[in-house]
Amino acid sequence: MTDLDAKLHDVARQYDALQAELSRPEVGNDPSEIRRLGKELSRLEPVVEAFRRLEETRHELAGAREMRDDRDSDDEMRAMAREETEGLEADETRLIDELKVLLLPRDPADDGNVIMEIRAGAGGDEAALFAAELLRMYTRYAERHRYKADIMSLNDTGIGGVKEAILSISGDGAYSRLKFEGGTHRVQRVPATESAGRIHTSTATVVVMPEVEETEIEIDEERDLRIDVKRSSGPGGQSVNTTDSAVRITHLPSGLVVEIQDEKSQHKNKAKAMAVLRSRLVDLERNRQREADSAARRSMIGSGDRADKIRTYNFPQDRLTDHRVGLDLSNLPRVMDGELDRLIDTLITTDQAEQLQILVGEEPHGGRAGS
Repeated sequence: MTDLDAKLHDVARQYDALQAELSRPEVGNDPSEIRRLGKELSRLEPVVEAFRRLEETRHELAGAREMRDDRDSDDEMRAMAREETEGLEADETRLIDELKVLLLPRDPADDGNVIMEIRAGAGGDEAALFAAELLRMYTRYAERHRYKADIMSLNDTGIGGVKEAILSISGDGAYSRLKFEGGTHRVQRVPATESAGRIHTSTATVVVMPEVEETEIEIDEERDLRIDVKRSSGPGGQSVNTTDSAVRITHLPSGLVVEIQDEKSQHKNKAKAMAVLRSRLVDLERNRQREADSAARRSMIGSGDRADKIRTYNFPQDRLTDHRVGLDLSNLPRVMDGELDRLIDTLITTDQAEQLQILVGEEPHGGRAGS
């Protein structure tokens, strides 16, 4: 029995034990235990189903090989058995590859929601306009996938640009789809204000964090936080409303600062600010863990660090280039309208291939993002 087979048998035993536990009468009276067991079963079910298909395929394959090698069978039957054997061997290989991916360590945040921060970088007004386009691109992507997109905070320039925006994207698996979008995005084009037709290069940074439930991280508000309340202000200093509703939260141990003023309710602004703070604190810890993990440092996809130049949007050539995977896409207007699936699928499959190579002790090909 191979190591893979042993692991699969172990997973199947875990699955059967969980089903037996779920059927116990006393568990039926405990909603939290039902949820816990149901979540574990859902996590293991795809592996067990694929393993059972593999076992069935191997059983059929053994029969086909026996018929193929039976010298007492006529030539026509043996030819049919050879053809069936080839097809079943291909199925076996495909299922083994599928199971290897299913057994990869899974990020517990993958199933959850996303908090995304988008900031204008180098390039002045053009960078702010590009940041606004990225905000729209991710909002349109969310709409295409029937995720809920909510702008939690928006600091605009008053001329269509965005200095900084915080976007919440909610939906099953949103983080797994968007977690590789973090880093520096670069745009090359002729700005509308450029009379000489010269191409300018501007940047915007994107930070992608898993949304964190209140129960997942403990924050002592009295000891760890300084909460300041002030009057909200819009572009040019004009008052948004007549109440002191803007909330600025400083997390004293880390020095992180979050300010939200978009809602007219101080309570709502504080709730949003706390949600962003929780995500930033967890993201900070996740980044520390990544830096301590030599395998993660080798990953081609990279950590999502905002210093990593991950992508270039070249408008004169109508080309998007993702520098981590060497992928070029044309038709930038469609990409900017949220058609990102081909790009995101490539990033996910590349990351899976990297993890598989690391698991079997091979050195991954290529370098980190931005290298």
